[in-house]
Amino acid sequence: MWHKLKVFFRKLFSNINRKWVFVTIGIGTGLAILAPFVFYFLVYIGAAGRLPTKKELKNIEQARATEVLSADGELMGAYFIKNRRSIPLDSISKNVINALIATEDARFYEHSGIDWKSIGRVLIKTILLGQEEAGGGSTISQQLAKNLYPRKNFPTLSLLINKTREMIIATDLENLYGKDKIIELYLNTVPFGEEIYGIEAAARRFFSKGAHALSVPEAATLTGMLKANTTYNPRLHPEKAFERRNLVLTLMQQHGYIEDKALSHFKETPLNLHYKLEREVAVAPYLLDQMAKDLKLIIKQINEEQKETYDLYRSGLRIHTTIDYKMQVYARESLQQHIKNLQKLFDSKRQGEKSLKKHPSLPESLLARIPAYEKARDTLSAEAYQNMIREPKKMEVFTWNGDKIKNMSPLDSIRHYLGILHSGFIAMSPDDGRIFSWVGGIDHRHFKYDHVNKNTKRQVGSIIKPFVYAAAIEKGMSPCKYFKAEQETYVTRENEAWRPANNDQKYEGKYSMEGALSNSVNTVAVKILEENGIKRTVRFMEQTGIESDIPEVLSIALGTPAISLLEMTTAYCAFANGGFRVNPYVITHIEDAEGKVIWKHKVKEKERVMSSNTSMVMCHMLKNVVNNGTGVRLRLAHGLNQDIGGKTGTTQHNADGWFMAITPKLVTGAWVGADHPAIHFQSTTDGQGSRTALPVFGNFY
Repeated sequence: MWHKLKVFFRKLFSNINRKWVFVTIGIGTGLAILAPFVFYFLVYIGAAGRLPTKKELKNIEQARATEVLSADGELMGAYFIKNRRSIPLDSISKNVINALIATEDARFYEHSGIDWKSIGRVLIKTILLGQEEAGGGSTISQQLAKNLYPRKNFPTLSLLINKTREMIIATDLENLYGKDKIIELYLNTVPFGEEIYGIEAAARRFFSKGAHALSVPEAATLTGMLKANTTYNPRLHPEKAFERRNLVLTLMQQHGYIEDKALSHFKETPLNLHYKLEREVAVAPYLLDQMAKDLKLIIKQINEEQKETYDLYRSGLRIHTTIDYKMQVYARESLQQHIKNLQKLFDSKRQGEKSLKKHPSLPESLLARIPAYEKARDTLSAEAYQNMIREPKKMEVFTWNGDKIKNMSPLDSIRHYLGILHSGFIAMSPDDGRIFSWVGGIDHRHFKYDHVNKNTKRQVGSIIKPFVYAAAIEKGMSPCKYFKAEQETYVTRENEAWRPANNDQKYEGKYSMEGALSNSVNTVAVKILEENGIKRTVRFMEQTGIESDIPEVLSIALGTPAISLLEMTTAYCAFANGGFRVNPYVITHIEDAEGKVIWKHKVKEKERVMSSNTSMVMCHMLKNVVNNGTGVRLRLAHGLNQDIGGKTGTTQHNADGWFMAITPKLVTGAWVGADHPAIHFQSTTDGQGSRTALPVFGNFY
């Protein structure tokens, strides 16, 4: 009896288990088959972010650069999505197209955007067998989708979601465009590193020729870069680029694009680079950077008020400015020429090395502020970190004789750049604040830091003294009053003794304001400030256009406040225009792509900040600085005989050199110094403003 029951239940459960096994397998198989379709559908409807519409894909080529024009109608630069030159397919060598298809998508003309056979090949050969020459699974259409719409980071399944998005966009592109058009779009948008995009820009950068003239080996070299544009950069890594090029040539032979006999010849051909770095077309790159911030706010306001959708980088706007094209060119050339020569003097006397000896820990402390090195310092052992920052590696560095590839450690690189001198220059109209020229630095490609804009502040030295004098005259002090040059001791807020000194260490005799300003006598400037009152003087400075914080201490008479070049030039306009504060501006009006004015600058009414009498007296005194004082080099070395007023400035340890110049229709400011104040000329003879900053204006004018 028990035996029969045991057999019965065994059969019963056996049948049930077998049944549920088949059911489970069936459900699992169904879900496995259905899951990809559900996943694809969810991405398609935008569950992982909105996909571009058919209309947007049709308008890919309609994105137009916004042009920036000078006051005299010259093109100064443009705002665009990427630095590329778009050319038609018939302007691209067939060698490039053949190399691209052989390497990236051999079945390009056979699929409709997604190559399922290629995906299967990648799974087996590349992933399982590790065969690099098997290529990637993405078609050219999918790669174009990735170039046009860069990948996003998703919390989970990021790669799978991005791949699916690219498949969908690639399919839409194939439906909208023909194969040749997709090749053209791809070759005009693909990145080649070094901040360049498109085959035309790459051909000119690496071979100094247009894309139409590329030979088979040259085309293979550039195509080889697409796998990893830094790793296979023929300038940085010629050996790897050579190997990669020959692999591309092999693939071209395998797919019938070159003959067997030609293959061996091409493989033996050297890279034959003719590298040429085309300098920026923009004559005012620093200004364009500054304008971009303002333009985005202006365009946002326009869009809100006019219910439009203008975009700075796509809408083909025309930005009209106050810049005088010739003045801008002259200013840039003058600054670069002078600083190049000044750098030779600086290096010949080993000024940078001598400065670093006084601050030996400076390079390493600055390096540690870079996020990557800050993280490495916190995670590596002290020995490993020191080895890392001292290990030489191949890098491109700026020199005044052109960019050089050198073997330098990160620490040596910091030392190199600490020793580079920099400069800023601006010229504007004293009548209404129109900016005629703006040169923010020596080389925008390497040094993005703008030394003109109001956020860049350095100690101003003696160029602040005219405001100390003007404030006193405005209050009623006679410019003919004489002051003793003798040294005096003052008590600071900290209850410490402070004894200001003159640069020439001479303290005999008396000086009028004119004489004291011409010779930049520190002791007299402090006495005038004390007599007139610190609060009153600071308030006067603020009224003229100086917005930076000015501490209410006697040392401001010697130029200890840190103020921007833009602010100081704005403030000096009040001397030249009869006593009015101006509001500097550079954008006059904006047109849309059809030429309709959509925005216009409203000139603010000028505000009187000093009497015309004070302004006239200050102009006379500033002219005497040029005729008989610290600015006389303009007459002697530069041969300028016009009516020019000016003031030199030199800060402590010669860290900053300044020169401000005024004429009836032009006010300019120039600053020179190293990026870090610890690096400077060791002697005032070489480092004073009349030697460092004044020549920038002299050459320009």
